[in-house]
Amino acid sequence: MNTILLLKLLFAHLFSDFILQTDRICQGKKKKGRVKWSYQILHSLIHAITAYLLVAHWCNWLIPTIIFATHFFMDFLKSTYLKNQVRTFIIDQIFHIGVIFILWLFLLYSKGNPILSWIYGNWNNIHLWCVVTAYLLLLKPTSIFLNLFIRRWTPEEHDSQSLPNAGKWIGYLERILIFTFILTENMEGIGFLLAAKSIFRFGELNKAKDIKTTEYVLIGTLASFTIAILTGFLFLRFV
Repeated sequence: MNTILLLKLLFAHLFSDFILQTDRICQGKKKKGRVKWSYQILHSLIHAITAYLLVAHWCNWLIPTIIFATHFFMDFLKSTYLKNQVRTFIIDQIFHIGVIFILWLFLLYSKGNPILSWIYGNWNNIHLWCVVTAYLLLLKPTSIFLNLFIRRWTPEEHDSQSLPNAGKWIGYLERILIFTFILTENMEGIGFLLAAKSIFRFGELNKAKDIKTTEYVLIGTLASFTIAILTGFLFLRFV
């Protein structure tokens, strides 16, 4: 019954956002003045009413109220300050699904369900916070440090044919994978990752006009791997 409640809320969101939201409503929310407000209110009401009808808790007005308010807030923010990009779409969906999940947990907690008790019991778990902090440090803080560290060796016109931010995301993923391999005691995965990256980089390095490009890539790769591996072993040693 508890899972059905969550599924109903998710279905209501998907049905309202992708089936009941017509192109006219979608375009109307981007206009200015009264038209914009009217379509945003209409879209938020559709979400609230759909959720209320599907959940069928007729005396619980908290569900439609929160759904309406959060949708209206996010639509206003998105249409006013955010560009129509993939990133905006992902942020919008994560926000709404997050609200649904929190609302579901609140409804369960009000009934004494043990799920929230488990979450609260682990909220102050030092091991959990160490893992989360380590992953966070391996993302943008490490990326900024690496950029500053290898800046002195950056060849001229090195990024002329690179995808925007591709190197940054490659670094994010490789450090996350390395740290995960260490936590799960799958050390062979690190060797596989290094070999796979070397194969993909071989063509680029083989055709490099200057040895500086090869050395630059190797310094960045090895520095990224070193930080991730040291973080993993330090975590295992002290946590």
